[in-house]
Amino acid sequence: MSADRDGDGGLRNTLYRTTTRSGRRMTRTRRLLYRLAVPIAIAVIRAWWRSCRVVGIVGIEHLDAALARAPSLVPCYWHQHLLYCGKFLVEQRARGLTVGWLVSPSVDGELGAMMLRRFGAVIIRGSSTHTGARALRDYYQALTRDNVSTVITPDGPRGPRFKFKPGALLLAQMSGRPVLPLSYAASRAWLVKWDKFVIPVPFSRIAIVVGPPRYVPRVTDPQSLAQLQTEMEAELKRLFTVARAVIDGGAGHSVK
Repeated sequence: MSADRDGDGGLRNTLYRTTTRSGRRMTRTRRLLYRLAVPIAIAVIRAWWRSCRVVGIVGIEHLDAALARAPSLVPCYWHQHLLYCGKFLVEQRARGLTVGWLVSPSVDGELGAMMLRRFGAVIIRGSSTHTGARALRDYYQALTRDNVSTVITPDGPRGPRFKFKPGALLLAQMSGRPVLPLSYAASRAWLVKWDKFVIPVPFSRIAIVVGPPRYVPRVTDPQSLAQLQTEMEAELKRLFTVARAVIDGGAGHSVK
């Protein structure tokens, strides 16, 4: 079974098109409601994005360097940093970057999938929790066959927060594509109580930082993989510190 194109223009797995873990179905009424809700939600998000000001993007040369070596990569950032790291990635299409996200095959996941497609993203339907092996395989195919840069949040929505699980590194090892770490900071933000998801307050200042691409050797033993997890965890925390410094002190910071 392979990932292919669905009617809405996104990548999907054929199994997940009709089967969900809960057994709920996408009825005509629900789909109509989603199609009415999505444009409204997108308009609100775009207005909110426009209210914030990006004062610095640091390390963009690392994205260019990675794309110069291969047409796709594995963007990686904490789950809590989706809003602006994701926005930054979908805006890099002129650089040759096509971005994809794994979205739950549930009926509820369809709403997120419809919104992401409208922003120009490619969708892979699956669950890292319940269909992990299939998800990894579909990510690999998207990376190597379709040249889609498949985003991974290494702590995931279920956590533990800020702990780098090995999925991104395994995908990089299998595909030969690099992991590209990202982070962002906001001058003012709300944190969602249960997972500390970062929502910048309107009219905040934003800084985005891209780290050097990390290549994983094809032959990597478990001990080395564990060490890489520790290093990448520290790297994402370091990038956030750089982003915070840009917010606090202005531009002029570099990422090596």
